[in-house]
Amino acid sequence: METKIHQHFKIFKPYGMLSQFASNSTQQKRKTFLGELGEFPEGTMPIGRLDEKSEGLLLLTTDGKLSNYINSRHIEKEYYAQLDGAITDEAINKLKNGVEIGFDGKKYQTKPCKVFALETPPDLPVRWKKIRDERHGPTSWVSITLTEGKFRQVRKMTSAVGFPTLRLVRIRVGDILLDNMNVSEVNTLKLEDYNL
Repeated sequence: METKIHQHFKIFKPYGMLSQFASNSTQQKRKTFLGELGEFPEGTMPIGRLDEKSEGLLLLTTDGKLSNYINSRHIEKEYYAQLDGAITDEAINKLKNGVEIGFDGKKYQTKPCKVFALETPPDLPVRWKKIRDERHGPTSWVSITLTEGKFRQVRKMTSAVGFPTLRLVRIRVGDILLDNMNVSEVNTLKLEDYNL
């Protein structure tokens, strides 16, 4: 029996795009989908998701086992989050130790994670949808690294400590980096180059 050769990709998912290839929902007819970034082999699926308002590194694969492995093996995922307000050391410590968020109608205690403030804003492409400017008060940037991924988790965590997320960009999955990719760029991945 022939072994199927799987293909893997990394993309810079833009703001406003859904992490799926199509939808039968009439409410989503006007949405943009991953297929608009180019031609992908049959059976290509996203590994995990980024919600519509989040941007950055999204991995795609034709290998369902690999997708399950990355989603279930507590592989680190690092995000840069721009927050409403100048975050305090106290809030960072709360995030590090885990905070209570709502998930599936229940309370959920997030696991301890890595969090630190970024001294200068990261060098990211300008988002097409404008983020409020400094006239409405200061903003700050943090790096948050999780090994879990509940729906909208980073946004819920920063809100729980009083600093809502204005912009969220995933920059790393395991040791695969967003690097200097442009928004909507698609690169082929050779997984043997990475420790997954």
